[in-house]
This record gives sequence, C-alpha cells and structure tokens, in this order.
Amino acid sequence: MKFIAKNYNKSKETIHNFMWQSLKIFGTQGVTFLIFIIAAKLLNQYEFGVYNYILAIVLFLTIFGDFGISKATTKYVAEYNAIDKEKLRAVLFNSGIIILGFTIFVAIALLIFGKLYLKENYIYAVYLLPLLFLAPIASLYDGIYGGLKRFKQLAAISAISGILAVSFSYILVLNYGLIGALIAQILFYSVLVFLLALGYREFHLKINKSVIIEIGKYSLFFGLANLGYFLYTRVDIMVLGYFGYIKEIGYYEIVNKVFMLLLLPVTILGTVVAPNSTKDFVLGKFEHIKKKMISESLLLGCIGLLIALCGFFVFPLIFKAFLQEYDSLLLIKLLNILLVLIPLRFFSSYISMAYIAPLGYIKIITKYLIIFGVINLILNLILINIIGFIGVIYATLISQILFIIFKDFISFIPTVFKKIQSYPNSK
Repeated sequence: MKFIAKNYNKSKETIHNFMWQSLKIFGTQGVTFLIFIIAAKLLNQYEFGVYNYILAIVLFLTIFGDFGISKATTKYVAEYNAIDKEKLRAVLFNSGIIILGFTIFVAIALLIFGKLYLKENYIYAVYLLPLLFLAPIASLYDGIYGGLKRFKQLAAISAISGILAVSFSYILVLNYGLIGALIAQILFYSVLVFLLALGYREFHLKINKSVIIEIGKYSLFFGLANLGYFLYTRVDIMVLGYFGYIKEIGYYEIVNKVFMLLLLPVTILGTVVAPNSTKDFVLGKFEHIKKKMISESLLLGCIGLLIALCGFFVFPLIFKAFLQEYDSLLLIKLLNILLVLIPLRFFSSYISMAYIAPLGYIKIITKYLIIFGVINLILNLILINIIGFIGVIYATLISQILFIIFKDFISFIPTVFKKIQSYPNSK
C-alpha cells in the first residue's frame, strides 16, 4: 500500500491531467468519431465514402493552413510560461496571424483548382471551406491550453462542445444527408473555437517579431512532419478515391477510426507528459528524462500487445452487432492486419509525443515521416494495382513498421542518449 501511495503521489499531477485530457479528447476526437458513426448508419455506403473522401482532402489542406503552428505553440507556451510571461501573452495573436495568412492562400487555391481534381464532388469541398480556418485555430488554442497544463478547463469546454455537436449532428444528417454531415463538422468546430476563445483572453493584440520567428521557424518542421504524416497514413483515402474505390473508402475509414481509437490513450498520455518533459529539459534533468522514457515506453508497448490481443477477439463481435449494413468479414480482415501495429505504435507514438517533439528533436520525426510517407504513397500505387484496394492496408503496415524502426531505434534513442550523457550537469 505504501508503494502504491508513494507512486501515486509522484505521478498525481500526470494522472489527474491524463483524466482531464481524456475527457477533452472525448469532447473533440470522440465526438468526431460519433459524427462518423452517425454518418455511417444514416448515409448509404457510396455517400459515406464521399463524405470521408472530401473530409480527408479538406483536412489535408488544413495542414498547409496550420503548417505546424499549433504543435510548435505547445512547446513554446510551456517554455515561455516558465521563463518569459511577456512572450507568453504574445503567442495567440501572432500565431493566429500566421495561420490566417496560410489559410487564405489555401482557400483561394481550393476555389481555383479544386474542380479540376474533385469534379462532381467539388461542391462538397466548398461547403467545408470554413473548416480550413476553424480546425487550425482550434488546434492553436488546444496547444496553448496544453502548454499551460489547463487540462481541466480544456476538458470542460470540449465536453460542452461535444454534447451540443452530437445533438445537432444526428438531426442534420437525418434531414440533409451528406450535406448535413459536412455542416455538422463546421458547427462543431465553430462552437469549440468560440468556447475556447472565451476561456483564454490573456493575450496582447500586437505583433511580436521574436515570437513569430521562434514559433514560425520551429513550426516548419512540424508542418513538414504533418505533411509526411498525411502521406504516411491519410493519403490512402485520396489514392482510393483516385482509383474509384469510393464505396471502399467507407470500409477503410471504419477500420482506421477503430485503430486510431485504440491509440487514443497513449496519445492523451503523451500530450500530458510533454510539458513536463520540456520543463525537465530546460532545468537540466537529463538523466531523469532518460529513465522515465525507457520505463514508460516499454510498459506502454506491453499494454499495446494486450490491447491488440483483446481487439482480435472483441471487435468481430462489435462489427457484427452494430454494423450489419457492412461486410463484417471484410472489416475484420482489414482490422486484423492493422492490429499488428498496435504494440509498436503504443511504444513509438508515446516517445514521439512525450519526448521527441518536446525535447526539440522534431527534425527526426519530420525526416522519417516524409521519407516513409513517400514510400507509403508509392506502395499504395503499386499494391492497389496488384491486389486491389486492400493493398493500401498492406502499404500502411509496411511503411509504419519501417518508420518506427528508423525513427526510434536507429535515430532518436541512440542520438538522445548520447547527448544526454554528454551533459556534465545531468541530473
């Protein structure tokens, strides 16, 4: 009992923040998932495929509207909060200016060139234009709240937004079909941004060149990483759409959403630990960082293995019970391929979010995401021609395993351990 109490007291802040961040995630990604389920149940399989296809393209464009600003903000908010309050108050306005500029450029590009690629589906992308601005701004606020460790407040705002979103989403999809599903996304992000803005008003409306340069420079690596991540994961949908597998996009997205849902706990934990990692690094607690990273990542890898084994037996029952409209055998086949990745992703995603990015090693993630994102795209194009749409799943499996091997075991772990040991005042 004393051992449990001692370890609880040591990790009390992390446990509490994890709980609040979990509620926050349910209010954002969880609600997005519920909207996804509503659309899966109420739309026909072709419309559901179009919904996911258009949403994937617009969310791809938000990468260029944000281009890593929101992720870089988390790091610098945690840093400024510890050493420079004046710069902290300059973050929101100056980061927002960069995002607005990028978003206007992306929106114009979509309006001019979108019809050439999307053809008859172009009009649906136009409906989602507001999302180009709303999604990056929501992420920016999320980065600020996370950097300040205001997880409780963020959770409350996300929960309120989520409850409202689910209520109007069902009505919209039921009455307006595909267009209703798209509008539901816009309304959700509108409510979320409004409440986040009400909750954080400690900022200056003046330009700070130093903040713009610092955040803008570091965000470049996050932006490239996000682009690589899209190629590494989400480009599959665009490839399927290009080859005419619109209906199959729905199957792919159901399996992918389940996969991402299984990864949520480690994602939440990584975002909670990240500000503490930045703080420990600034304060020179390098040996402490090393010990924590080894023990935590290995434990999470083992937990991921157990979750994958449970998923192998549980999800077939869930698919058969709740998704009778779909081919459950195909869904099970696709998911079982991806379950192989769960232990590796638990280990690797946690290291990336809790240590690599917060310690300033985002270049490592960026480099390998781009390399293996391109490899994933090439494998998609090759395998889809050989074995059909299931080829995109095998492409994902291969590229993600290679990415984890190179990012973690060949690059980051040896590099950071060598650097930590070189500090004479390591604690």
